[in-house]
Amino acid sequence: MNVTLFGLGYVGSVTAACLAHRGHHVVGVDTDQAKVDTLNLGMATVVEPDLDPIVQTMVRAGTLIATTRADAALVDSDISLVCVGTPSAANGGTDLTHLRRVVEDIGRALAGETRPHTVVVRSTVPPGTVEDVVRPLLERTSGRTVGDDLHIAMCPEFLREGSGVTDFFHPPMLVIGGSDVSAARVRELFGFLDCTVRVVDIRAAESVKYASNAFHALKVAFTNELSRLYRVLDVDAREVMEVFVQDRQLNVSTAYLRPGFAFGGSCLPKDVRSLLYLARMNSITLPVLEGTLTSNDMQVRDVADRVVAAVDEAGGHNRGVALLGLSFKNLTDDLRESPNVALAELLIGKGLDVRIHDPVVTLSRLSGANLRYVDAKLPHLRRVLHDRAADALDGAHVAVVSCTSSEVVDAVLDVPPPVVVDLAGTCPELEALPGYEGVGW
Repeated sequence: MNVTLFGLGYVGSVTAACLAHRGHHVVGVDTDQAKVDTLNLGMATVVEPDLDPIVQTMVRAGTLIATTRADAALVDSDISLVCVGTPSAANGGTDLTHLRRVVEDIGRALAGETRPHTVVVRSTVPPGTVEDVVRPLLERTSGRTVGDDLHIAMCPEFLREGSGVTDFFHPPMLVIGGSDVSAARVRELFGFLDCTVRVVDIRAAESVKYASNAFHALKVAFTNELSRLYRVLDVDAREVMEVFVQDRQLNVSTAYLRPGFAFGGSCLPKDVRSLLYLARMNSITLPVLEGTLTSNDMQVRDVADRVVAAVDEAGGHNRGVALLGLSFKNLTDDLRESPNVALAELLIGKGLDVRIHDPVVTLSRLSGANLRYVDAKLPHLRRVLHDRAADALDGAHVAVVSCTSSEVVDAVLDVPPPVVVDLAGTCPELEALPGYEGVGW
């Protein structure tokens, strides 16, 4: 393919050289004449292992060149890759100045043309940028309509400085956000990669890079927090983490990374509090771990506020709320520190008529710490607990669903209340209901 690549910084120079190395003809565009001259002399514009020999070979072969002129670079071009910087603005937001300029340059160069062209954003941009910024700019400056012979896509990069070339040729996955046509063009461009390809919504593709980098930052901060505490406790944090990462079922895995409701139970809240207590006793501050408890409480309060708002928006005449699922985990009867118990407590305290059903929670079988906890938090449980989901749902304006047993789902589907707030996200049948809301989607 004839590829025009905008931005010869770190991401752009690695991408341009590696695409040329795999048989594409690549023209790099940058406003910095020094970068253009450097690349045309056969030298990489950034310091990166293994990049210089690739650049040198491709420039000599004539499959990689650079220019400052966007219009010349786009002659006979099949696809544009936007790899310009998107630095932080003064207010912490994302500065899209370079991206806007490049899109306008592309649009002006394509004005009056009828040949097909696909514009792919590779830069890290906030969700909505491709559809709300790139598309209208491109259409206005080109006079063409996206969706005919002009297409847009998002394809985030996952390159690390110091291993960029290796990461390019062996990525964890190829993520493409776009239409069937634009996704097919990006697949063709990166057809030499042997990895999983995920075609998703454009906004999801934009968001994946932020999720990845935020999680990487979280991992660094989490590990360093523990090491600060463990050092004063005479524990070698390196040994701890070496063992920690061996657990590929829970610790380094997909476990606990599905959007949903708050955590609870007899382990997670207690053990986080214990670590925070040890830290305080040793004058150590652990803001990331402190934040987990704060964030968890906010998740419960957010759902409570949404339920109250749903009742108020309907005039407040029907204040009935069915809470379907009470234990901290589906199909268990453990109520200790269950976020559903906390949610019920909040909703009752706000004056709502809460009816509760859990298929495995029976008052006669509760005992010990489990019984003491629910008696302290929900002393009126005997009054609001129903044996059948249909009884809890009878006349309710809102159903909050955390348990998706067949009995619960069938009861909701049989007579759906006006609003269904789904805390689990595992039942497509519920999502088809007109009043459906996901807890985080």
